[in-house]
Amino acid sequence: MIRRRVTVLGSTGSVGSSTLDLMARAEETGAGAFEVEALTGGANIARLAEQARRWRPKIAVTADETRLDALKDALRGTGVAAAAGEGAVIEAALRPADWIMASIVGAAGLKSAWAAAGTGAVLALANKESLVCCGPALIQRVRAAGGRLIPVDSEHSAIFQVFPAEAPDRVSRLVLTASGGPFRETPAARMSAITPEQAVAHPNWSMGAKISVDSATMANKGLEMIEAAYLFDMPQDRIDVVVHPESIIHSLVEYVDGSTLAQMGPPDMRTPIACALAWPGRIAWPAPRLDLAALGRLTFQAPDLDRFPALALAREALRTGGAAPAVFNAANEIAALAFLDRKLGFLNIAAVVAETLERATKSGMTFGSGDACAAALAVDAQARGLARSIITDLAKAA
Repeated sequence: MIRRRVTVLGSTGSVGSSTLDLMARAEETGAGAFEVEALTGGANIARLAEQARRWRPKIAVTADETRLDALKDALRGTGVAAAAGEGAVIEAALRPADWIMASIVGAAGLKSAWAAAGTGAVLALANKESLVCCGPALIQRVRAAGGRLIPVDSEHSAIFQVFPAEAPDRVSRLVLTASGGPFRETPAARMSAITPEQAVAHPNWSMGAKISVDSATMANKGLEMIEAAYLFDMPQDRIDVVVHPESIIHSLVEYVDGSTLAQMGPPDMRTPIACALAWPGRIAWPAPRLDLAALGRLTFQAPDLDRFPALALAREALRTGGAAPAVFNAANEIAALAFLDRKLGFLNIAAVVAETLERATKSGMTFGSGDACAAALAVDAQARGLARSIITDLAKAA
């Protein structure tokens, strides 16, 4: 039986909710027993309160300070403490736990993930920005505290499951698979007219709006390439991307003897979450089963870098190193959100990222000394400011 004292950072989001669902199923079947230390969420007070009533954590935290009274009212009589604000989220991350899910989306999740990394707990990381912005320092922080970092992104979980951590020299190449998003076959002439509604309609995965846009531009695969380089200590020229529309093979590890191992399964985020939750064991849940005969065939193709320039921009940022990956992430987030707000055209997302990277390089933008998290957040703020300025200039020129 799996026994864990758990904290879920971002419990009301898709990954956080799926984590709690898996825990409930494990308890129902006798496969697991969980004590919840802390739950944190955002503006969805009703869902956070519902989760807190079910799991009775020591504390429930909303990041939105204006909603503290609403959370207190919703938890009255439960014995669950309520708190609000960024500081309270970080305090929740520091509370004693065996296993911490870090699933707060965006750069907002970096501070709490950094705090959790220093506790010695197993850190299940679904916040890609934490790795992209300060991956090497974050990984070292986890190790120094005696913890273990387990990736939750489906692609990195796939690699984690077949990567020989005890003998990384046996690996010659990592291959990340990409669905190609909704526009992999869209005629180039129609790309400029793509709307936010079209971009968030992912063919295989159910995701939030911003990450769906990242999939549509393939910026997400660029971010994942940066993550993979840090997680598995692999140079960028030994990390490839292949478009696999069916999203059945989640990534592959090629060994020096020519063998290639792949992790496969239907596209369901609960599978990598379950892998992280039960590590180093496995936990049974009613997972969708893979029926290869029904699928009939799996297809693959090289990514079109002309159609999806964000992928090449991410590789260049990784090759440049230093602060460049953090700049890429910040600029992409600002540009994607501007597109969702209809302030930027779809094709201009990558253009804004490219211009931000160029200006950041020319200005010598770099990480400062001292705390790696603070240094990464400083670069993030500067890069966001640059990206916003570029978007404003584009709007004026239109």
